[in-house]
Amino acid sequence: MSTEPLRCAGALIVDDDGRIFFQRRSPHRRLFPNCWDVVGGHLEPGETVEEALRREVEEETGWTLSHVLGAVGEYRYTGDDGLARLETDFLVRVDGDLGRPRLEVGKHTEFRWLTEGELAVLDEHRHVNDGLIRRIAEDGFAALHSIGL
Repeated sequence: MSTEPLRCAGALIVDDDGRIFFQRRSPHRRLFPNCWDVVGGHLEPGETVEEALRREVEEETGWTLSHVLGAVGEYRYTGDDGLARLETDFLVRVDGDLGRPRLEVGKHTEFRWLTEGELAVLDEHRHVNDGLIRRIAEDGFAALHSIGL
């Protein structure tokens, strides 16, 4: 069995108003149930981080990745399943109707576009993810400011 962490890619999707997209994970999900999350997931065998980013955006929202604006950060964590993960997150823009994402049935139950001042909602069920999503969001807004958006 490999001791390398599972690789994940995450997309912090930004709209024209400088808000970031979050979706609530289904209460039936094994990892981070009922928590708000960014778009993303595990890399498939042979897939690059950018390929996974494009695929996950399409699968989870129905939108198409148009631009990678910059890196947000890398996050190491161990899920409830005991598996170590290394997630690389990026600020991105997408093409599509931003008011009507096509959430993955059974995986996500709702979505929100949040401003920097609205991040407290990400603390719901914080015990499940130890504040990871909130940290990623804060880093996302810091990255957004650093590139002048």
